[in-house]
Amino acid sequence: MQEEYVYIGDNQLMVARSNPWEGRPTIIFLHDSLGSIKLWRDFPSKLGEATCCNVLVYDRQGYGKSGPFISNNRMNNYLELEADIVYLLIKQYAVKQAILFGHSDGGSIALITAAKYPSPILGVITEGAHIFVEDITLQGIREAVKTYQTTNLKERLEKYHGDKTDALVWAWAKTWLSDEFKSWNIEHFLPEIQCPVLVIQGEKDEYGTLHQVEGITSQVSGVAFQFIVPQVGHTPHKEAAQETLTKAAEFIMKTLYLF
Repeated sequence: MQEEYVYIGDNQLMVARSNPWEGRPTIIFLHDSLGSIKLWRDFPSKLGEATCCNVLVYDRQGYGKSGPFISNNRMNNYLELEADIVYLLIKQYAVKQAILFGHSDGGSIALITAAKYPSPILGVITEGAHIFVEDITLQGIREAVKTYQTTNLKERLEKYHGDKTDALVWAWAKTWLSDEFKSWNIEHFLPEIQCPVLVIQGEKDEYGTLHQVEGITSQVSGVAFQFIVPQVGHTPHKEAAQETLTKAAEFIMKTLYLF
């Protein structure tokens, strides 16, 4: 995939694209709270090839090869602000038809984007997305922070995020573990989602229960499907790559027949 920097307002974003399919939709991949272009590995390319769709993957501000955070203070509506950036990226690259594939934070961003900016969005795939805060989520974050402080996780993340690593880890942890964030909830966006949605979650997801899946599938206005991956945690596209790829490809092909 071809990489390039693009400016969206004050945000300097690294974008990777592959556009071999003229007239076909673009799958836009939205990474998790510690993710990046590189951490998706070859999953985006494989899904693009399987569906004859173009692919766009990017590092959010503060992640990967993108610029550092503009502000050290992350507001409770930070995921909604990221949805606005997704839409501006869609406009920047003149994407007429988009399918959003979001993991964890990226899944929440995908849902908000489809609610706020429905016209270019054909479908949404979420993986381990959150629509409200659960105790298991907070416990998972506490465990991740402990691992970050006591193992070589920091060094491993620095391979992808460089000197931005500390800032992104603590922005994530401090925001989600704050008292103010306990009331965070995006369920009010869900009825605005008209396009088809596929909700993927690992049966043993350490950051969320199946209440997240039920909440999404029961409240979106479009047709919704769920895929609970047995014996898998928070990253099905890595832990059960082929099964996740197959299910996502099937959903995309069915969705395209609707339009």
